[in-house]
Amino acid sequence: MTSSVVDEARSSDGRGAFGLDVEAVALHLAQHGIELDRAAGAIQLSGGLSNLNYLVRVNGEKAVLRRPPMGDLPPGAHDMVREHRVLSRLGEAFPQAPRSFHLCDELSVIGVPFQLLEYRSGLSIRGDKLPPEFDAQMCNALSISLVETLAALHAVDAEAVGLGDFGRPEGFFARTTAGWMRRGAAVAQDDSTLKAIEKIGTWLERKQPEALPPTLLHSDFKLDNCMLGENCRITTVLDWDMGTRGDPLMDLATLLSYWTEPADPECMHLLAQMPTANPGFLSRAQVADAYARATGRPIDDLPVWRILAMLKLGVVFLQLHRNWVNGIAGDDAYAGFARLGADLIDFTLASLDQPL
Repeated sequence: MTSSVVDEARSSDGRGAFGLDVEAVALHLAQHGIELDRAAGAIQLSGGLSNLNYLVRVNGEKAVLRRPPMGDLPPGAHDMVREHRVLSRLGEAFPQAPRSFHLCDELSVIGVPFQLLEYRSGLSIRGDKLPPEFDAQMCNALSISLVETLAALHAVDAEAVGLGDFGRPEGFFARTTAGWMRRGAAVAQDDSTLKAIEKIGTWLERKQPEALPPTLLHSDFKLDNCMLGENCRITTVLDWDMGTRGDPLMDLATLLSYWTEPADPECMHLLAQMPTANPGFLSRAQVADAYARATGRPIDDLPVWRILAMLKLGVVFLQLHRNWVNGIAGDDAYAGFARLGADLIDFTLASLDQPL
């Protein structure tokens, strides 16, 4: 059950092609004792809505060159420096994290920071469609692997891997809520959505949960940021540019915000982020219970964290639509993201004080 991560690719062997100046990269790497194979060029890897990844050959081996997307970047997102800090250390304790072995933060090279990552192959499942060989038993195993992988990440001793001072866990919930409220107000396209965001924010402020001891967080843990090996086991977790330290329930809530169930409203099915509405996948409540058993952590406040994660998700789609309107991101598929974002926020509002 192994296939290359390169399921769709485009070649680049010249300057400026597909957002990467290969010659400038090669000259920079040579100054650091790293030889980029110019003849092999760069192959843009598919997947995701943001960061750009290229398959390259350095020192005779495959590697991934990773850079932020085109256009203006929101504060704190697509942070290659942060991602390199995590991935240059985390693999010691969490083998699912690929190693980052070079960071270029000199903007004079290609205009943005970039890094070189260890290349890994595996099965990538994107969106809500499953490979034809997947049956209910395999879906169940995949559900369990997602929970176990997240629990393993949250068990890492941040101090032991040199990340004990990473992030700002103090005041994490209040700061995160305020940030997404502010971003939501900036991109809401009508009074109805703005009022819904305000009501959600008021509810979150009233329900502020008691903080758990902080752990390392991925901050966007979901299936298409993972690669699978045999027996539906997660072998690699990708996309760490929003990694931080904070309350572990935020990572679990983020996973559940993408976790569609058959009876969910249309917006969750249009979200199409994970194939969890298929037979065999655990329910959101079962995922939460499995995480609690695996970690021994209380999850009483998880419904509050899920509301925050759902608000964030709705706002992200509104932001993506705004970027599309401004011509700096995406294709015509982004045209529907405004409606999807607003509907996700409406679903969030309807989910206040409701079970998972």
